[in-house]
Amino acid sequence: MNKLIVVVAGLVLSASAFAAGPSASAKSASAQASMPSMSAAAAAPAASSCEAMAVGKNGKPLAGAAKTSFMKKCEADHAAPSATAMCEGKAMGKNGKPLAGAAKTAFMKKCEADAAKK
Repeated sequence: MNKLIVVVAGLVLSASAFAAGPSASAKSASAQASMPSMSAAAAAPAASSCEAMAVGKNGKPLAGAAKTSFMKKCEADHAAPSATAMCEGKAMGKNGKPLAGAAKTAFMKKCEADAAKK
C-alpha cells in the first residue's frame, strides 16, 4: 500500500512539474543529459518511474549505493527489449506450441541475424 502511495505521489509530482513550465523542463533536460545510454525521449519516463519506485522496505526513499543499484536495474528493465527477447516470443511452431531443441536454435539464429540487419 505504501509503495502504491509513493508511486501515485511521484506521478502527481511529475505532472505538476510538467505543468509548471520552463523552469521544470530545464531541470528535466539536465537530468536527461546525465543519462547518455538512453535516448532523451525514453529517459524521462523511465527515470521518473524508477525514481518513484526507489523506496526501501521501511517506506523511506533509497539513498547511496542502494539507490544507484536499484536505478541501474530498473532502467535496464525498462529499456527497449533486445533482439533475443523479441525472437524468443516469436519462436512458435505451426501448431502454436513453443519451439524446442534444434528447431528453436535454428529459428533464434535466423531471427537474431535478421534483427541485426535492420
